[in-house]
Amino acid sequence: MYFSINDAVELANGIRMPVLGLGTYKTPGGPVVEKAVRTALEAGYRSIDTAALYDNEKGVGRALRQSRLGRGEVFITTKIWNSDQGYHKTMRAFEKSRMNLDTDYVDLYLIHWPVMGEYHGTWRAMEELLEKGQVRSIGVSNFMIHHLEDLMREASVAPMLNQFELHPCLYQTELVSFCRDNGIAVEGWAPLMRGRLNDDPLIMELAEKYGRTTSQVLIRWALEHGFVTIPKSVTPARIIENSLVFDFSISKEDVVRIDSLDRRERTGPDPDNFNF
Repeated sequence: MYFSINDAVELANGIRMPVLGLGTYKTPGGPVVEKAVRTALEAGYRSIDTAALYDNEKGVGRALRQSRLGRGEVFITTKIWNSDQGYHKTMRAFEKSRMNLDTDYVDLYLIHWPVMGEYHGTWRAMEELLEKGQVRSIGVSNFMIHHLEDLMREASVAPMLNQFELHPCLYQTELVSFCRDNGIAVEGWAPLMRGRLNDDPLIMELAEKYGRTTSQVLIRWALEHGFVTIPKSVTPARIIENSLVFDFSISKEDVVRIDSLDRRERTGPDPDNFNF
């Protein structure tokens, strides 16, 4: 489906988001995240995913300043943490993130988790930030169908993207279909299942068949489905390796075989049973 690192999905408001980005979850701030982001940008990545929780927004901002790229050439995503949800706290939290990133605007601002009783107020603030041009697009992360339905009943602007755990062992077909039916782009985190699929017999078989690494097969699987994906690494060689997925494709038959690995196995928390 995608054959260039410059390919992008179009969000509901026309904003284009690169299909491949660098994830920075658990990447330490300072030199570690700065090196990872610089390596990614040099390798052709044009999307960086961070969050207030990750405590590395300042490092991401420094790496962007050190690059020769203009602000409009890099798509920046960040997220509001649970304890900062609610209208007024969201406004303060966004300004802190914006200053940490040292940017005039954020390309995509997400609600990190669906904190019941709070995310409606958070969304009103995000709609206001969108209207003011301080964010170019708004969305959610880890929202299940019932969360989306509840949010959309009161929202003036529907979420433009939902980022959630998505890999062959957690191929959330009902959630994916709901998002697509409602014009919500799908982005997957933990696309490599945190390394747990590296020794899966089928993935190893296909890696040999296509002359690729297991990680490249998993990233390509996500791209074949049209998902935005954000593999995370701090190792330069792996960051580069993860970007080399646009010169091959996986057959439809093999995509279906990978789909069959779904066993609803999570590596992260269940959004319906998260300790908020």
